[in-house]
Amino acid sequence: MNTDRHTLADIARRAMIERGLEPDFPPAAQQEVAALARQPAARERAGGSAGGSVRDLRDRLWASIDNDDSRDLDQLTVAESLTDGRVRILVAVADVDVCVPKGSALDRHASNNTTSVYTPAAIFPMLPEALSTDLTSLNQAQDRMAVVADMVVEPDGSVVTSDLYRAHVRNHAKLAYRSVAAWLEGHGAAPPGILDTPGLEANLRLQDGVAQRLVDLRHRHGALGLETTEAKAVFDGDALSDLGLDRKNRATQLIEDFMIAANGVTATYLESKGFPSLRRVLRSPERWDRIVQLAAGVGDRLPNAPDAVALEAFLSRRRQAEPEKFADLSLAVVKLIGRGEYAVDLPGSPPPGHFGLAVKDYTHSTAPNRRYPDLVTQRLLKAAMAGAPPPYSTSELDALATHCTQREDDATKVERQVRKSAAALLLSGRIGESFDAVVTGASSKGTWVRLVAPPVEGKLDRGFQGLDVGDALRVRLVQTDVQRGFIDVVREGH
Repeated sequence: MNTDRHTLADIARRAMIERGLEPDFPPAAQQEVAALARQPAARERAGGSAGGSVRDLRDRLWASIDNDDSRDLDQLTVAESLTDGRVRILVAVADVDVCVPKGSALDRHASNNTTSVYTPAAIFPMLPEALSTDLTSLNQAQDRMAVVADMVVEPDGSVVTSDLYRAHVRNHAKLAYRSVAAWLEGHGAAPPGILDTPGLEANLRLQDGVAQRLVDLRHRHGALGLETTEAKAVFDGDALSDLGLDRKNRATQLIEDFMIAANGVTATYLESKGFPSLRRVLRSPERWDRIVQLAAGVGDRLPNAPDAVALEAFLSRRRQAEPEKFADLSLAVVKLIGRGEYAVDLPGSPPPGHFGLAVKDYTHSTAPNRRYPDLVTQRLLKAAMAGAPPPYSTSELDALATHCTQREDDATKVERQVRKSAAALLLSGRIGESFDAVVTGASSKGTWVRLVAPPVEGKLDRGFQGLDVGDALRVRLVQTDVQRGFIDVVREGH
């Protein structure tokens, strides 16, 4: 039956194959998963024998907070009050390496794709669902192996001490962002998972308070408070019915801040052990001059040289002055800053840093079910904990950094193409209508705009002269192509 969902899933598979991504798992990888499922005892023995000693932390009030429909749970969090206003934050990350050893068929597939690919109609996980949503997922009421980042946070939001170690953990409540955010923000009751777990309500309140400290300190250091929105396909059965908006909320912010902190202490831990690391890097903005022009256009000023603290102060002022337009400004700044990448950091060398987060030491380590660089980092960590040599040479890490950056770009383009196909499908009956829009890309390859409602991107075929990223305009829809994900518009009056 050729439904909207089926059409978009076929487009996704074709787009993946065209970019060298593998939508299906090879037979050898499937055989390894089947063997793991048959031998849980052997898997648990393997988990306890590598990477140093293992602590038992199953009695702590661990809980997961993720998307409503997420089943690949990579992290758990818990907090503990200390003296003088300090709080201990623990982040447990699924020990995926237990089931996916380096060089295995599962590892070879994961190292090719390097990431899960999330499209509107279908998800193409980096690891088979028997692993990512079961054996290596931190599922509720299941004992699991994890790598724990243990951090002490001062009242001012600074992380003063940290440690990393392996532990057995148990998820006591599987929670979802939206319901937790509504509760934290005072717009709804506590979700059943919180009410049914004695002590969890107070613990999450404590975590939320610490997250506010962390983000406040990062913003003072120049972390960018951007507000980006993403169009999400809404299905009625298998029929595409609408495009909704995914926005940040209090719960997503909590998890994001804890993951940033955990990724930071992971990077410094590897440095302290004399290990190389695979860092996540965002260099100085590629088009700072245009960001300066955007500020000048609203009567503000930015320095001529890239300055994260000054940019964050400008963004804060604009959020207060024109909150209804802030998402458009954020999108323009995101486009002008450029994309992140992976880079190898050697012990003793100056860390490359992350401009958008205003941190020097930053890696990806908290989503090993979904991202291959996190699995690589996990193997480095476990070797460092066990006093073993690094499992990767510098040349291997250099090659992985380049490959993972490229593959991430490939996956992003696939996801974007399928989102645009979904948007083209939804807009196919609205040819000739006019929309408010903002320019999101302007180069020799063409000019792109994002419609305000629905929030989808299209190519500006006529009337693009003199436009640049961040400019607002009115456009008319002239053509859609669902298979190629094309949405063509022209500027009103052209």
